[in-house]
Amino acid sequence: MGGVGDRALGGGFGHGTAPGIFHTMWRKNRFIKYFGVIGILGPILIYTYYVYIVSWLLGFAFFSVSGSVMTAAESQDSITAFLNGYRGILRNEWFSGIGWAYLFLVVTLGLNTWILLRGIRGGIELLCKIAMPVLLVLGVVLVVRVLTLGAPDPAQPAWNVGGGMGFLWNPDFSVLGRSQVWLAAAGQVFFSLSVGFGVILTYSSYLKRGDDVALSGLTAVSTNTFAEVILGGSIVIPAAFAFFGPMATQQIAQSGFDLAVVTMPMIFAKMHFGQLFAVLWFTLLFLAGITSSVSVAQPAVTFLEDELDVGKGTAVAIFATGTFILIQLPVFLLSHGVLDDMDFLAANFFVVVFALIEVVLFAWVFGMNRAWEEIHHGAQLRIPRVYKYIIKFVTPSILIVILGWWFYERWLDVLLLRKTLEGGEISPTDRPIILASRLLILLMIWGMIVMVKLAWRRRQAAPAVSQAGETPT
Repeated sequence: MGGVGDRALGGGFGHGTAPGIFHTMWRKNRFIKYFGVIGILGPILIYTYYVYIVSWLLGFAFFSVSGSVMTAAESQDSITAFLNGYRGILRNEWFSGIGWAYLFLVVTLGLNTWILLRGIRGGIELLCKIAMPVLLVLGVVLVVRVLTLGAPDPAQPAWNVGGGMGFLWNPDFSVLGRSQVWLAAAGQVFFSLSVGFGVILTYSSYLKRGDDVALSGLTAVSTNTFAEVILGGSIVIPAAFAFFGPMATQQIAQSGFDLAVVTMPMIFAKMHFGQLFAVLWFTLLFLAGITSSVSVAQPAVTFLEDELDVGKGTAVAIFATGTFILIQLPVFLLSHGVLDDMDFLAANFFVVVFALIEVVLFAWVFGMNRAWEEIHHGAQLRIPRVYKYIIKFVTPSILIVILGWWFYERWLDVLLLRKTLEGGEISPTDRPIILASRLLILLMIWGMIVMVKLAWRRRQAAPAVSQAGETPT
């Protein structure tokens, strides 16, 4: 169902986003296109908070060059205070407000907008051609430095990188009894590969009919796994274990984003040439983040172009303006848990729900035999036949169990605003803010449904000619 290059219309049937692609796959169901709204709204929500987080990395790269991060990294309390001061949560000796964070946010948004205006080939593809090799080289440099640490503290010879590797890779099977772990793990896998929230659908619409999707998919998954699991997994936790020991690393491993901006500066402060490695680290993360942020922006821009016949410049301007307004929520309500709530909803829950819809449509509605043919059209390798049954039976079954399990454990607490989507407590003062944030998301869903309805009315009034000249199923 691919289009040709930077196509005038999306995909082979004039669609480059989930609503249109879903409609093409199941024309007899007039409601299926509305399920595709998640494939546009999810990326918008992710972009809304993710681009703000990416801008922190740019800010920390800047302050690593100036030396401020290394000065603050003398202890966990001081580097945490530095981060909270930067984000405007508190005033301290480094920051008197959110001004610096907002400046780097505007710079990051401007860079994203400029890349989007240049399009897929001239913007996103060019960025990836430059950023990905640089990212890989920086990652290898950091891994080599971590692996040569040995045991930094002679008094604690067991605190070494080898022990850190064991801490990282020795499994704790007791956590498998929590639905939250399974949902978060599924969300992480789908998010890393841009599967389950509409991005891969948009990019696939730029493929040519004979492009090898099997080999491309294998290459993408292998490269991502190497960079994320092998390189990424060999940096933070092993280094933390070598410097701080098993007990502290246990707490560090549960701190999420703090691993990158709190723990790593503390490690660099104890290393030779630590300031240089801090600059490399935050530059590496910023490059990785900027490539992801422009990717999640593309489905919304493509929807405006394909379905509402809006020019690229206007589509990017609408997207940039709308998301800039939404970004104010995680910026100014960060301490009230809005960012974390949006993150779990968009990058875990929506992603898994959308992945389930995709796999059911692909394997059961489009048909697994036809899907298998489509996968191997122009392919230079054959996918093992067992995956035919995994896609059709195993994958949807697992996703249904995970979602059903999570609903069973969480739905009442979430509905009554007693707990966050992740399971943490919501304070009474934060409840009205979280409620308002979730109501806004519901309003956005309704607005997207209305936009899809208007787009189809416009198409019915002036039916688009299929670019590929094919008859949809």
